[in-house]
Amino acid sequence: MIDNIDLNMVNWARAQFAMTAMYHWIFVPLTLGLSWLCAFYEAIYVKTGNDEWKRLSQFWMKLFGINFAIGVATGIILEFEFGTNWSNYSWMVGDIFGAPLAIEGIVAFFLEATFFAVMFFGWERVSKRFHLFSTFMVALGSNLSALWILVANAWMQYPVGMAFNPDTARFEMQNILEVISSPVAISKFTHATSSSFIVGSLFVLSISSWYLLRNRHVRMAQRSIVVAAVFGLLSSLLAGFTGDESAFENANHQPMKLAAYEGLYNGESGAGLVAAGIVNTSKKVGDDQDPFHFEVRIPGLLSLLANRSPGSFVPGINDLVYGNEQENIMGVDEKIEKGKIAVSSLDTYKLAKKAGNIKEAESALATFKEHQNYLGYGFLESPEEAVPPVAISFYSFHIMVILGSLFPLVCLAYLFFIHKNTLSKQVWLLLPGVSLFFLSLIASQAGWVVAEVGRQPWAIQGLLPVTVARSNLTSGTIQTTFYMFVFLFTILLIAEIRIMLKQISIGPKES
Repeated sequence: MIDNIDLNMVNWARAQFAMTAMYHWIFVPLTLGLSWLCAFYEAIYVKTGNDEWKRLSQFWMKLFGINFAIGVATGIILEFEFGTNWSNYSWMVGDIFGAPLAIEGIVAFFLEATFFAVMFFGWERVSKRFHLFSTFMVALGSNLSALWILVANAWMQYPVGMAFNPDTARFEMQNILEVISSPVAISKFTHATSSSFIVGSLFVLSISSWYLLRNRHVRMAQRSIVVAAVFGLLSSLLAGFTGDESAFENANHQPMKLAAYEGLYNGESGAGLVAAGIVNTSKKVGDDQDPFHFEVRIPGLLSLLANRSPGSFVPGINDLVYGNEQENIMGVDEKIEKGKIAVSSLDTYKLAKKAGNIKEAESALATFKEHQNYLGYGFLESPEEAVPPVAISFYSFHIMVILGSLFPLVCLAYLFFIHKNTLSKQVWLLLPGVSLFFLSLIASQAGWVVAEVGRQPWAIQGLLPVTVARSNLTSGTIQTTFYMFVFLFTILLIAEIRIMLKQISIGPKES
């Protein structure tokens, strides 16, 4: 089955999906974060009756609406790619993967779409309180959309609540509550949304900093900063907590991903956390080269984060690939053997059942069920294929953590100088503050690179490799659509930037 795989086609399909997802994720976190800030600003207007807060709310809503529209367009194309480039995946897991996406479309998207019109066009048509309710419903709907999409993604990382049907060769839903309440789903949703709240907050800080530097809309900018900086600070603390929980889930369910983004090749008891380093890109699995040219390590911290115990053992890439009997870790080579037995017995079962040989079919089915948890490994050719790109995982993870650690300090600085009523004089803070939004996007994108590159080569962790999940297309076909989408998304991005800049230049209405 795997001898005829066009790896060039697979890599182009990967590149196209990654490109689409990264373009889409430019808009999503801003939508998730800015929607709540719009609701908070309007809540202050309803509470105080001060029209300045109303004008402030309407300004940020206008920017939110522009971003929302472009985000929807890129998201639709992203979902279509499951059917075009990954049809085997869609066939095998459609019963499970399709359910949360359907709920997202039926419930969450219609919720935000229903109240979206009231939020933008109902200022003088409905009461203040109903309009505020509509704004909160848009924010809630946006985040519920993220919930169901992240539940689907988490299932790919940690498949639960399902069973494999050997007659149809499909994974079928058994318990949707188990899928929704998976610890990986919970940590992924809370971390992705809290980090998106930071993006929305820093978007407001960036634009408000520009206004203060230009001495324009000073009062509006200061008020915007107070709410956004508090929201950003609280979100940063939440993102730190949920990020720690996400790493803990990686250690339990995706130890290879954890080892990759920490550059840990040989497992250690009391493993240290690499705070910064330069990866040795010539390092191979199983060789004697040092994994880093340079590193700064915090002793014992990785064991504490991974296992909640500073002296515990954290497996490295070599342990996971070749096994470690002392720590009772099964190597990938042994998993490949079990996987090939699963694939072979599944084929035998189908042939025997078709021929009417009941005894042979039952025997083959029993053998398959014994080894079905290793099904995906049966499609790997060598143990080393189970190792994700280490350098990309490492640098992405550390960029995310370093920038994420900077953001709460920035929010505190803004709040401190607002309290002192001297923020407008702090050019050293406001000038780099204009770039905060772009830094938050880099951190957010890096987080998704860690999540998706770190789980390679799996479409479904341990059960379905990407090479089997693909469609039977030529690489030339995907290359053509790749460049078409690059052109289309770039045009959309340029259009959004131009519209945004025009609205920012105009600024909010003055009394």
